[in-house]
Amino acid sequence: MTENQVLKTHIINYVKTKDVYADYRKCGYSKKFLEEHRQEILLHKAAKNVFDELHVKKIPKVKELNAEYAEILAERKKLYGEYRQAKKDMQEIQRAKYDIDQSLKDDEEQKKERTRKREITL
Repeated sequence: MTENQVLKTHIINYVKTKDVYADYRKCGYSKKFLEEHRQEILLHKAAKNVFDELHVKKIPKVKELNAEYAEILAERKKLYGEYRQAKKDMQEIQRAKYDIDQSLKDDEEQKKERTRKREITL
């Protein structure tokens, strides 16, 4: 989900700065143009670097990313419900185990106490 959001941000930046970067290339990578539009050019280059790192050949559309995000979110909500139930079941099992362990511990202590009493009386 985070990657989806980051990719969406870079796509938006790339699209917004595409024309400025094209003009920069047309000017022959002019230093003057670079100084005037430094922020846009840096955003464009950063977006391009992210696409290169992710090996993105064709830039996905924001609508596609939003649809994918919605699907992932729906799946996450469904799985979270299952997670909550599994967590509840686990907590009940842990409580039962604790109760059994305490009961066995008490039984063991009672046996030891009986054994001591017998040894004392003999």
